[in-house]
Amino acid sequence: MRLPFQATCLPRFLLLMSSVLFVLPMLGSEQPVVRVEPTSSVGPRTLEQQTESAVVRDYLLAWQTMSKALEENRADLLSAYFVGTAREKLAGTIEQQQKFGVSTRYRDLSHDLKLVFYSPEGLSVQLVDTVEYEMQVLDHGDVKSTQHIRTRYVAVLTPTEVRWGVRLFQAGSE
Repeated sequence: MRLPFQATCLPRFLLLMSSVLFVLPMLGSEQPVVRVEPTSSVGPRTLEQQTESAVVRDYLLAWQTMSKALEENRADLLSAYFVGTAREKLAGTIEQQQKFGVSTRYRDLSHDLKLVFYSPEGLSVQLVDTVEYEMQVLDHGDVKSTQHIRTRYVAVLTPTEVRWGVRLFQAGSE
């Protein structure tokens, strides 16, 4: 029995459309290059692919949120993706920026992510990110300095009601 043209082409059409819909949000905005090291073992608990994808997605969205919050000096934006100590430290940085009339613009260029630990009860994931970014310091909107930085961050994410939140966010040496 031969299927009608529409029925045989539907799976390919849906695949094509899902690819187009995935790429559309990226058009017009520079996205960082993201590499995730394959996880074979991350502690006593198996890290499911869906959980890994959600952690990576939310971590990268946290970077975007942090960048916007630091550029606009708006600590309220941090609440979407940062909790606990990470949120407090970033809010403190924003407070200092406001005091001196400066802001900071981050443009992340690449992330090399390695998920290194998933807690037995599933309440935290630790990752290491070798990140490359451009940082500009602005004084009342005027760029005063630009730096190209490559460093390593350690982050611990915990689940919140709707996403993974960054609880610990610490830069270290590469």
